[in-house]
Amino acid sequence: MNIKRLIIPAVIALTAITACSNKSKLFPGYSITDSGIHYKLIALGESNSPASIGNYVTAIISYRTVSDSLFFQGVRQFQLTMPEYDGSIDECFLMLNSGDSASFYIQAEPFFTKTLQTSLPKFINPGEFMRVDIKLLEVKTAEDFQKEMEAFMSWINDFGEYEKVILKQYLDGQKVDVQPTESGLYIIPQVKTQRNKVEVGDTVTIHYEGRFLNGKIFDSTPKRGEPFQFVYGQKWQVIPGLEEAIGKMREGEKAMLIVPSHLAFGQQGNSNGMIPAFTSVIFELEILEVKKGLVQ
Repeated sequence: MNIKRLIIPAVIALTAITACSNKSKLFPGYSITDSGIHYKLIALGESNSPASIGNYVTAIISYRTVSDSLFFQGVRQFQLTMPEYDGSIDECFLMLNSGDSASFYIQAEPFFTKTLQTSLPKFINPGEFMRVDIKLLEVKTAEDFQKEMEAFMSWINDFGEYEKVILKQYLDGQKVDVQPTESGLYIIPQVKTQRNKVEVGDTVTIHYEGRFLNGKIFDSTPKRGEPFQFVYGQKWQVIPGLEEAIGKMREGEKAMLIVPSHLAFGQQGNSNGMIPAFTSVIFELEILEVKKGLVQ
C-alpha cells in the first residue's frame, strides 16, 4: 500500500488518509494498516516516484521510544527488499513516494531481533512499539543505481591509490608509531580504564569528533552538546571503524582513531556529499557510559 494511493486529490492528503483507513486507538492522529503499522503522513513530496521492492532509497531515519526518547538518527541508502514479516519497517518505506515524510509506530521486538538481528535493548520492554520517522529523499531503480555506480567508478578508481599516498604522508608527518589492526584501523589510546568493556547488546553512550586529515571538523557531538547513544552490534548505527574501536574499548576510555575510507565512508563518500569518496578520516572517541545489555 502506497500512502499516495489513498489520496484523491493530493491537496486533501492528510484528511483523506485518515478517512480511507482504520484509525489507530493507541496513537491518536495515526491510522493503522492491516499488518499493524500505525502511520501518519507528515508532508507530501512533489515527486510521483513510489518506492518499490528492488529500488535503492536514500532516507533520513529517526528511531524513538514510545516515550519520545530519540535513540538513533541518520541518513541511510539501501536497497528495498521483500518484507520478511507483517508489520516490518520495510513496509513503511513501501508506503512512501520520493520526497514524502511520515511517522510510523511498529513493534520494536521483531525490528531488533529479525530486521537488525540483535537483542531487544533494555530501554524497550517486550511487546512495546517504537516510533520510526522517515523522510524519503530519493528513489532510484536498480538499473539507474547501477548506471550511476558504473559512471562514478569509471573516474574514481584512481582515487584509492591516491588515498594511500595521502594517508602515508599523514602518518609519517604525525610520527604515528602504533600498528594498525588487521582491518587497517589505527587506534591511539589516550585514556585507559578497567571499567565495563563494551559487548554486543550493550547500550553505549559516546562522544565523538570527526575531522579530515587537514584538521577540519565535519561532525562533533561535544559541539552539538548531544552525546550519541546506541545499542552496540546493531546494523547501520556507526561506521565500521568506529564499531571496531568501540568493541575494543571500555567505559571511560578515550582514543584517537585514524580511519581509512574502507572503514569509514567508502567509495561513495557520505550521503550528503560532505565527505568525498576514498577519504581517510580521524575520530576523537570517548566512551561515556556502558549499560550492560540483557541476553534475550
